[in-house]
Amino acid sequence: MSKRIVVIGAGPGGYVAAIRAAQLGAEVTVVEDQEVGGTCLNWGCIPTKALVYSAEALAMVRHAKDYGVEISGDITFSLQAMMDRKNKIVATQVKGIRSLLKSSKIRLMEGKGSLEDERTVRVKLRDGSEEKVSADCIILATGSRPANIPMFPFDGKRIISSDEALLLQQVPKTLLIIGAGVVGCEFAFILNALGAEVTMVEMMPHAVSLADEEISILLERELKKSKIKLHCNQKIQSVKEGADGKMVATLESGEKLVSDQVLVSIGRAFNTEGLNLDGVGVACGPRGEIKVNDRMETNVTGIYAIGDVVGGIMLAHVASTEGITAIENAMGMDRAMDYRVVPSAIFTMPEIGMVGLTEQQAREQGYEVRIGSFPYRGLGKSHAMGKITGMAKIIADAKTDRILGMHVMGAHASDLVHEGAVMMKMGGTVRDLGETIHSHPTLSEAVMEAAHDVHGVSIHLPKEK
Repeated sequence: MSKRIVVIGAGPGGYVAAIRAAQLGAEVTVVEDQEVGGTCLNWGCIPTKALVYSAEALAMVRHAKDYGVEISGDITFSLQAMMDRKNKIVATQVKGIRSLLKSSKIRLMEGKGSLEDERTVRVKLRDGSEEKVSADCIILATGSRPANIPMFPFDGKRIISSDEALLLQQVPKTLLIIGAGVVGCEFAFILNALGAEVTMVEMMPHAVSLADEEISILLERELKKSKIKLHCNQKIQSVKEGADGKMVATLESGEKLVSDQVLVSIGRAFNTEGLNLDGVGVACGPRGEIKVNDRMETNVTGIYAIGDVVGGIMLAHVASTEGITAIENAMGMDRAMDYRVVPSAIFTMPEIGMVGLTEQQAREQGYEVRIGSFPYRGLGKSHAMGKITGMAKIIADAKTDRILGMHVMGAHASDLVHEGAVMMKMGGTVRDLGETIHSHPTLSEAVMEAAHDVHGVSIHLPKEK
């Protein structure tokens, strides 16, 4: 008799887990109370990237003359058309996931799931009826949502989250973004390209503070070039609506920032309400995250948790890998999560790709560090593309020549960083990467040259005087 698996949540963790379970012969049910694809597809990764590329297309047209292309007349855009394109892309991907579930003979129940007991899921269906589903193993994959900060309560109009930002019907003339992390910076570049006057406030010393400091500083230079104002090392004391309907934010320094709208992009809240975790005895951590081990098991036998709801690395591709890990363990296999090599990307303009340790982290952990870097402006392909801003940077262990981290900023950085990720996963060295023949002219040559620079033999870097 095949195992019965119930997955609560059909985001990038849940639906991938369900399909892997079906591949292994399980009888699978997926419960989803909103839409398949989760936050990533419906409110995060995909819709924001659709808007990023619309904004980039607009920027490209505005600079067409730089490429010898003459465009006459006013260059305008339709925000509604951009939103329609975004919605169409999302709808296509949603349809694709539903098709994948159907082809794997996975039952999709559209409703809210909760734990009745250790082996039963109660589903409140959208028509108001309820149904109980028995399972040998249950996977909790309910994800997260933008955290509602009491000081900045969302009203959907004046104070908005990233969710509402994806539904804007007009570009605000002035916008304050609270938080210069990944989400904040992506929206800053998007809305700036569409004509908004953007100001950002960040309590950390740099924008995207989790990135390598050299990359953060380079990004801040691009923010400044785009006339996006950035206040770092600053906290906001209050945000209030003024007499003229404008929003007034007061900084700790006493400075006041006035804007039409405020986008709050700090923190995520775990979607655990209504799961009946206490009733079944599933343990949670201090932030409300579901506690799991490296096999994605909770403290209750047969119940697993994956993705944002476990409070680890909150990335779609991590959730997918955790889902596969959980299912393989649930099906009697033996697999543990390894978080040492997790690439990530920030789709700013230009974009950022990173994997492994930053230079600061490597030094703090006691490594004897060697650094190699190479600027995009040294590449023929970059000049041909008209995209010369950026760099590739490699952090290496001087004793073993192993790659500790790679950080890329520039065109296609999110793709290029996987050269480092694969080499790190396979245990390769910086020398292995540098001696790998790279096609010319390509952007990937920046990675090769950075690897050579670790050993001081980059051909296309001028000698220091």
